[in-house]
Amino acid sequence: MNALIRMRLAGFLRTGRAIAPLLAGLVTLGLLYGGGRAQPAEAYGVSAVVLFPVIAWQTKILLDVEPDVQRRLAQVAVGVARERLAGLLAAGVAALVTVGVGLLFPWLVGGVSGPVEPGDRSIPVGLALGLWAHLVAVPAAVALGALASRASVGGAGYGVAVLALGGVGAVVLGLSGSVVPWLAPPIMAAARATGGDAAALSLLGLTLWAVAWSAAVVGGYLWRRRAQG
Repeated sequence: MNALIRMRLAGFLRTGRAIAPLLAGLVTLGLLYGGGRAQPAEAYGVSAVVLFPVIAWQTKILLDVEPDVQRRLAQVAVGVARERLAGLLAAGVAALVTVGVGLLFPWLVGGVSGPVEPGDRSIPVGLALGLWAHLVAVPAAVALGALASRASVGGAGYGVAVLALGGVGAVVLGLSGSVVPWLAPPIMAAARATGGDAAALSLLGLTLWAVAWSAAVVGGYLWRRRAQG
């Protein structure tokens, strides 16, 4: 299965399909941090939100690179379950690289502010919260991108619709005061938590929410894969 993961990542890179989501992420982050400096926790909370649709789109592209015949041969070679798991893991690796770029980028362009006074712990705390917010967004974004992939929905138009509805819904349904926030991954709630004094219990609750939402969407992806054959 490791060979299959490496093959899919290699195909994603060698075909040049990785360039579009990378450029989209860099442009989005450039616009985000172009307005001035912010504390790391606040900046990273918003960064996780804007990278969510980028990672979802990146996942769809990665899973769509492999031809259908090659994907069926992979199922024969390693088994159906391992073939599908390999795709999700390859997308997860690519997503973590994107997160790394998102965490490093603001320091390169001066988008975050440093310590206000000696002994100020806002930087390490902000980095920890920012990393947490991005890691909360990753499984949800990968799950959404997988659900929108060609192997799941069968057509490009349906895939775009799933991505658009998922990306917009994550923001709209995640707004403060939403009556059905559980329908969306907690990326907006995580961004609000990084901007305030979030308790450890609330961070744990948001993490469990993200895991449960991602598991439900991955379940839908696997069901669609079974239906598509």
